Amino acid sequence: MSKPIDPHTPAAASRTERPGGGLVTNVASGVIDTGRDALSAAASTARSGARLALGTIFAGANVLIDLGVRAARALPLRDGATAWPPEAAAMPPESVMPSESIMKGKSASPESVTNAARESVAAQGESPKSKRDTGHAGKSSQTAAPLVRGWWRSTGSLPVWEPNDVRQALRCVNSPIAVTVHHERIALGVDGICTLGATAPTETAPDAGEQILPLFAYAPALHPSMLGDPSFRHDYGLEYAYLAGAMANGIASVEIVEAMGRAGMMGFFGSAGLSVDRVAHAIDHIQAALPDRPFGFNLIHSPSEPDLESAVVDLYLKRGVRVVDASAYLDLTLPLVRYRVRGITRDAEGRVICPNRVLGKVSRVEVARKFLSPPPEAMLNKLVAAGDLTAEQAQWAKRIPVAQDLIVEADSGGHTDNRPAVALLPTMMALRDELQAEFEYDRPLRIGAAGGIGTPAAAAAAFAMGAAFVLTGSVNQSCVEAGTSDAVREMLAKAAQADVTMAPAADMFEMGVKVQVLKFGTMFAMRARKLYDLYRQYDSLDALPDAQRTALERDFFRCSLEQAWDQTRAFFEKRDPSQIARAEAEPKHRMALVFRSYLGQASKWANAGEPTRKADYQVWCGPAMGAFNEWARGSCLERWQNRTVVAVAMNLMLGAAVLTRVNWLRAQGVEIAPDLARFEPMELAEVQGALAE
Repeated sequence: MSKPIDPHTPAAASRTERPGGGLVTNVASGVIDTGRDALSAAASTARSGARLALGTIFAGANVLIDLGVRAARALPLRDGATAWPPEAAAMPPESVMPSESIMKGKSASPESVTNAARESVAAQGESPKSKRDTGHAGKSSQTAAPLVRGWWRSTGSLPVWEPNDVRQALRCVNSPIAVTVHHERIALGVDGICTLGATAPTETAPDAGEQILPLFAYAPALHPSMLGDPSFRHDYGLEYAYLAGAMANGIASVEIVEAMGRAGMMGFFGSAGLSVDRVAHAIDHIQAALPDRPFGFNLIHSPSEPDLESAVVDLYLKRGVRVVDASAYLDLTLPLVRYRVRGITRDAEGRVICPNRVLGKVSRVEVARKFLSPPPEAMLNKLVAAGDLTAEQAQWAKRIPVAQDLIVEADSGGHTDNRPAVALLPTMMALRDELQAEFEYDRPLRIGAAGGIGTPAAAAAAFAMGAAFVLTGSVNQSCVEAGTSDAVREMLAKAAQADVTMAPAADMFEMGVKVQVLKFGTMFAMRARKLYDLYRQYDSLDALPDAQRTALERDFFRCSLEQAWDQTRAFFEKRDPSQIARAEAEPKHRMALVFRSYLGQASKWANAGEPTRKADYQVWCGPAMGAFNEWARGSCLERWQNRTVVAVAMNLMLGAAVLTRVNWLRAQGVEIAPDLARFEPMELAEVQGALAE
């Protein structure tokens, strides 16, 4: 901290008070000439040479700073004016810190800091040409240094530099944070007032206990509810731009949907694979529990059972389900379009209003293009002919996309193309921009990220890339509310990222479509691939070699293939009788239905926790599960018994907010040690307490 200037000293007498200067400016005008001249020379050479390297803070405690200005108390700023307040440590606009000691979390001695400062100041004198001649073309031998960007004024608490205090400050996402200098240490200020620019604030003197310090970097408050697209949150009535995906067979249970809705997020019930009656029961339950909260249901493409898809759409329209997650679509279908445009109207301003919202889940550009475009005219004409639309409504429907919101599914569990999110998301955003311009929609198209969202870093990356929202799936399956068994939760909680593989899908078996499943602790994937190979090789069950037939009856079905067909027939008599007639006429289709019955039952065995069938469990899972387990190891979320969907969601969102601010500081040249930037899982009550501060 600067010492008061005696007005009777020669140094003070040689200064003239600047007209209109405040307390800070007038005091700054009486600083020592020698320090001023020395630092002016350093700043001048910095303007013509390389920027000084500044290694910054946060990795360790008691990082001492000596910038070669201990004898100086004034600094010529870039415009030549001096404006350092007496309360501020003397800092040049470009300063040097020992980044190596900071990154290791160790204190630096005054001598090492002084030497580093001197070396860096000397480096400023190098000409651009001498820099190029050092043999490091295109590279700098020092880390680029953040500049003094302005001034930070404390409004209560003083800056912190102890590691635990810094870690806690980074997690105070409701308060802005500033990188500054306090007691010759790089420190982190929480709250306070930041003033950008070279001239220090001089309009008022600081109150007792307050200080005005140089500002190197700044990150505003970032509550997790601020992540994502505000219009998306508004349209769906959400507090957080976070969705829980629709895992089939009711794994995305009514309990998950209710918990998410009450927490200001949205969950989708996993309708796929369930009977219409079971889905209807779930609608009754959720609508009663969430009368004024957001929720959605899954609508899955069923090319082998088109009547079932149509029946589910009829149910949604009848029961007033207003939001669906349309998944596994290879092309648009008439039932999907019918759901979207039913009840279409216009408001008083002439804008087209659709009461039903579709979130299209896609991983291919050609499918995404169809979702983001208006409904095909041929389908609209069919709906008009069937009496589902008027001719006027059909014209209105040409002005809206099938899905305003797209869920871009990267490397996820279940149906996936295993595309990397960092390549897929920008591609879909470019398509969004193209179609928004082509069709001139009056509301923006939005892109959300799914697949691989299992850590705060993944969520932060998705939001940083411009995702309007994120959707999780695999990580929710290990939570206590998921509609699966404890045995499956235990398997998922132990899974690593590499413990997943692809296997034939039950709903699109004949087409060769695959889903991503867990391979840890189960033989399902291997056995499912065996069935598909036999289906490709032989034309009927009767054509199977005796050895293959024996193995299937013993290890897969545990009954004769004739008995397996009888059970399959009984199932389809209730679900879709048309399949039986076709199977009687086509032996290969009968074989497909029998093989599909094993795939379908494998998921039910897993959900029920059938102990005699553990080797056959089909558990849809992506690599996000392993990433989550690695992140949660040693924390309150390591055991699945402690995992709830809200606790998982809030930790991911709070962590994403913390890491986003850390990255903002890094983008300003601040080096933050990994152990201080790491966000570890917290109890839900702790998360809620942190967000309430």
